[in-house]
Amino acid sequence: MASKRRNMVYKNFFEHSYVIIFLGLFALAVAVPLHYQGHDHGNHKDYYSPPHYVYEYKVHDGHTGDVKSHQETREGDTVKGVYMQHQPDGTILEVHYTADKHNGYNAVVKKLGKSIHPQHYHTEHHH
Repeated sequence: MASKRRNMVYKNFFEHSYVIIFLGLFALAVAVPLHYQGHDHGNHKDYYSPPHYVYEYKVHDGHTGDVKSHQETREGDTVKGVYMQHQPDGTILEVHYTADKHNGYNAVVKKLGKSIHPQHYHTEHHH
């Protein structure tokens, strides 16, 4: 009978050992200071610099007829750019824009060229 009781105690211990492991890991996690972030030698440097970029792309796809371009620059809080896109009616849409924290986004839109509409010929059908 004592042997059976001892086996039952061991069985219960091993079945619930994950609870003991979890509580141990939890206690360890609580004990570690949250403010620790590695070595601090008092030599913190701020590497902030104002944003600056220049980019440009062009697309001229003869298969789909997609023709467009975009150029943009950024100096600190000021963005300037221009994009152009050939429209289905033969015109070119040209947009010059600027954006900054004082004036927001401002765009000047131009439509260049003459609009060409396809001719549709009406033919009579006799049934």
